[in-house]
Amino acid sequence: MTQKWDVVIVGGGLAGYVAANLLSRTNLSILILEKGKSVGGRARTNKMNNQYLNLGPHALNNKGIAKSILEELGITLNGKSPKLGGILIENNIEYAAPFSPLDLFTTKLLNWKERLEWISVLLKIMKINPEKLANQTFQHWAKDVTQSKKVESLLYTLGRLATYCHAPELVSAKLVVSNLQIAMGGVLYLDGGWQMIVDQLHNKAIVSGVQVQSQTLVKKIKPIEQDQFKLILSTNEEILGKYVICTTGPHELNEMLIEEGNHEQDSVYDQITPVKGATLDIALTQLPNPKILFAMGISEPLYYSVHSHYARLSDDTTSAVLHVFKYHHPGEHIDEASVKTELEQFLDKLQPGWQQYVITKRFLPNITVNQRLPQSGDERWLNRLKTKIPGLYLAGDWASPNSILADGAVSSGKDAAEDLILYEKRKNSAN
Repeated sequence: MTQKWDVVIVGGGLAGYVAANLLSRTNLSILILEKGKSVGGRARTNKMNNQYLNLGPHALNNKGIAKSILEELGITLNGKSPKLGGILIENNIEYAAPFSPLDLFTTKLLNWKERLEWISVLLKIMKINPEKLANQTFQHWAKDVTQSKKVESLLYTLGRLATYCHAPELVSAKLVVSNLQIAMGGVLYLDGGWQMIVDQLHNKAIVSGVQVQSQTLVKKIKPIEQDQFKLILSTNEEILGKYVICTTGPHELNEMLIEEGNHEQDSVYDQITPVKGATLDIALTQLPNPKILFAMGISEPLYYSVHSHYARLSDDTTSAVLHVFKYHHPGEHIDEASVKTELEQFLDKLQPGWQQYVITKRFLPNITVNQRLPQSGDERWLNRLKTKIPGLYLAGDWASPNSILADGAVSSGKDAAEDLILYEKRKNSAN
């Protein structure tokens, strides 16, 4: 029997589950197809030796759209916000990070002129309307607002922290600055990791009648007539849906849509570059240096943070769960062994002797953090893509013109659901 559904959602990550939960308030039948064994996508948390490890460092923006949408859906978000502060490393020298008022006036990283310029730049970030930066790169804007190389480097460091993007010469100033404004409202490290969000969204969806099939890979999505799509699975089974919400990455979507001999879509999708990084996720019985909880490289695109200081990430409350991360430049050749050494040496500087306290650790050399490196002009082609095939809706961290990461995934899931509901209402009233 061919299954028939009103809405088929491809992908059981944040975007897919947010869309499903909003659509479950209608009378539409909903099916989520997830290719993995478990749902959640990059929001999954792995339990290893009673420690909860996210896939790299995850933080939820306190002032971000994802948090407000999740709370609207009744998702409980427990955890704490890390304090401002920590250290920055430039050319192997450690400095107090000038992120809190006290550190700003005591750090040896900046001289008095640079301190005043840094304060001025931070005030500009808070006040500026990011829409005015629509046609600039972040690098162009940074060079405009400061004469100081030191302050410019600090801006790039903060930009990496807020967006995971390590390409100021390519990324949109509008998107980076708007993310900096949001990040200034602080972030939340979540108790139990991001799996807590996934589990709550999944349970609410199931209770509302949404069906979920895991280990189900969609090969093709074919519009076969008005208000009808055929989804062909890797097993060659077929599923019919009136509407499809696709939350996969753009390259996967392209493969699903391309007909044999028709490569018309290729060009748009091929221009989309993912944001990537390397992560060392570690749990230690104790921190050799318990005072150092956060650090970033200025001259090197490196990050370190002890998330368990603010969130419960272990069945044993005395252990320390931390992440060491390298932001990759797009197109960079990744030598796994040397990247691993680089991350371990960065941790050696901050926590000498950490190796003797390891409970569990995991190295992921080249993970996708966001499916789209946000560049100027993305809004135009994204909006064109969204209306190209009636009844097919796009969601995911790459599909929102104005947001990335969790904010992009969650807001695009909500937008897709609302657009679909509106379309269905209009169609029903026309009939």
